[in-house]
Amino acid sequence: MSRTELVLLRHGESLWNAEDRYQGQQGTGLSPLGHQQAKQAAQYLGSGDFDQIVASDLQRVTETLQPYVDSGDRPPVRIDPQWREIDVGTWGGRTFTEVYAEEPEVVEAFARGEDIARGGGETFAQLRTRVWDAIREIAGSGARRVLVVTHGGPIRVATASTLRLPPGREVVLDPPVNCSLTTLQVDDLLAVTGLTAYNVPTWTVDE
Repeated sequence: MSRTELVLLRHGESLWNAEDRYQGQQGTGLSPLGHQQAKQAAQYLGSGDFDQIVASDLQRVTETLQPYVDSGDRPPVRIDPQWREIDVGTWGGRTFTEVYAEEPEVVEAFARGEDIARGGGETFAQLRTRVWDAIREIAGSGARRVLVVTHGGPIRVATASTLRLPPGREVVLDPPVNCSLTTLQVDDLLAVTGLTAYNVPTWTVDE
């Protein structure tokens, strides 16, 4: 039985993050602050000693990863759409205020832990299945340590699965902040999993 350490890095602040807009599988590249966060995250990771690097294919993730890739001799990046953010359907691009004004009952139900497909997109249960399939692929590869650059939703469901929380209870976890690290330990049979770090910041605001 082999053990793999997954280091999950959330992307830096995007332009839509800064505007308080739902993103899902839509969205923009990084804001100026997001680019600063990505550079500091690359410095924080250092040499990393990663066997693999896996990333979502969305722009805000690929832009976050670039400073790290450029900073040294890194393993090839494998782009995997399974690590995309949860699909929020018609909510994508709309501000939190706009959505709440039009669908307050849906927003409140989601906040209570009801596993709703927001905007006709995905549920957390569907996202969990997708992400766990991606984790299974990595765990079965024999890699010792893997960097995964992804989004807040996948990080929350991966953590919830590791902690054996039922679908929908992801809401009890604080949303990962931009460019935070979460670290999981998984074996190749996914029989033993462990959470060793959650939502650890990698950047500071410049003085």
